[in-house]
Amino acid sequence: MVSTFDETEIQYLNLKDFTFEDGTTLSSVRLAYQEFNPTGQKVALIPTCFLGRIKDTMHFTNGALRNHRVIVVGLLGGGESASPSNTPDFPSQIDYRDCVRAQYELIKDHLQIDFLDVVLGFSMAGQNAYYWLALYPQMIHNAIIICSAAKTSLYNYQLLEGPKHALLSSVDYNTSFQSLGTQPIRGLHAFAQAFSACVASAEWFEERMFEKCGHKTLGDWAAAEEKDLDDWHPHDLLAMLGMWQRADISAVVRGTSNSTLSIEEYLCTLNNRVLLMPCRTDQYFRWEASEREASYLQNGELVVIPSIWGHMAGGGSNQTDDEWMDDRIDKFLNHDVSGPATD
Repeated sequence: MVSTFDETEIQYLNLKDFTFEDGTTLSSVRLAYQEFNPTGQKVALIPTCFLGRIKDTMHFTNGALRNHRVIVVGLLGGGESASPSNTPDFPSQIDYRDCVRAQYELIKDHLQIDFLDVVLGFSMAGQNAYYWLALYPQMIHNAIIICSAAKTSLYNYQLLEGPKHALLSSVDYNTSFQSLGTQPIRGLHAFAQAFSACVASAEWFEERMFEKCGHKTLGDWAAAEEKDLDDWHPHDLLAMLGMWQRADISAVVRGTSNSTLSIEEYLCTLNNRVLLMPCRTDQYFRWEASEREASYLQNGELVVIPSIWGHMAGGGSNQTDDEWMDDRIDKFLNHDVSGPATD
């Protein structure tokens, strides 16, 4: 989808004396963001996802959100906002609470916006949206969470161990990168190969859907996946991956009290309107987990993306799924999610 309105340049907000969850305080932490349709009356916040940059997130800025003032913000650790690659003494571990508190400073203090009509996120950005619900529920009317979860499952965690250790075990990561800072291309390519095996479904591979992406062979597609990681700093990847693996919104309440609420009990306390949009064939975030989450949410809706594109279905990978999601988002924002939940 093409944006229907002009966009401004990427802007950077420097947050002063920002303290991370691990206790690290930095005198300046930058937050990258870009605004679309700045005169819109309703405001939508869209964080970037894993391996996503602001320019990759623009497909969410039109369609159902075409009349919104849309703010796309780079997650901490993702290379555009403060990250290991651009910020000295950046924490070795980051938390979604760090991201959301930084985004809150941007929205509330810098842009002086008191209320968000919708926070929308895919994958890691969907987990970021859940953390918004946990930390600042009074600021949000709607949350749209695509191919994501309130807590990373053990299976999801273990899937991510593959690409992580492919990078950490690579020869160039342990030699030239550690000693000279040279980009560990072999390690990054190994990461890409391991990660790409689960971004789509088995059906996607067997039906040769990589040809729909313009590649003649599976090898050509895999090589393109490798190439996409050539300019990623390895420590940015590892910081983001760790945040993904540790995701659990019930940790928010455990971190501020002696509560022993389970994730299910905590979801029951949320009364914001929430649309969960998993993909039926997602290997990272299983749709059945979203079905359970929706059953606990006070105002949760579930619509399952009927696609063989797996995790990629939620990230703007193909027009068919984009249009399907946009239609469901439009209905949700107009209080009309109709039809069976798994149509």
